Amino acid sequence: MENTYLNSVKKQLSSYKTVGEKTLDQLTDEQLFWQPNEESNSIATIVAHMHGNMLSRWTNFLTSDGEKEWRNRDAEFENNRSTREELLVKWSEGWRCLFDTLDALTEADLEKEVLIRNERHTVTDAINRQLAHYPYHIGQMAYIGKMMRSTDWTSLSIPKGKSNEYNAVKFSEAEQGDQLKKKHN
Repeated sequence: MENTYLNSVKKQLSSYKTVGEKTLDQLTDEQLFWQPNEESNSIATIVAHMHGNMLSRWTNFLTSDGEKEWRNRDAEFENNRSTREELLVKWSEGWRCLFDTLDALTEADLEKEVLIRNERHTVTDAINRQLAHYPYHIGQMAYIGKMMRSTDWTSLSIPKGKSNEYNAVKFSEAEQGDQLKKKHN
């Protein structure tokens, strides 16, 4: 795979998508829709918001404003989703729209301009904007999930107190890779 900005973005977004999915997988249906108070969002609400944002931003990305007239952003924050299945459909649909659009872009497109809420952005800036936005919400999802699951939570990164073990494995793998390279050279 060629090392390009677009490939890097897709790799990063795929990683965040996986964190979101591993969060969703650990929670019961009830936990997906739980919200601590009226002003806070449930995980289902966050997914609905991401879905709306992704469809709006990435549909006709190069040719229309990223804030579509058909989007009802305020409705995304109503905790009215009813099932896990509905939630997962929205999750998949949003990500598919994003990745289909990124797959269609070329490096030559990066300096083109697009509009988001009638503000001009280079394609690179518009992508970076979303590259910050989606992990923000996925972090919220993981935080809510961790609070809900407490000691039953399976860490999505390096578990507390396990940094030295993790690093030992990673550096051992690197050494083994270096030894294999030397052996074959």
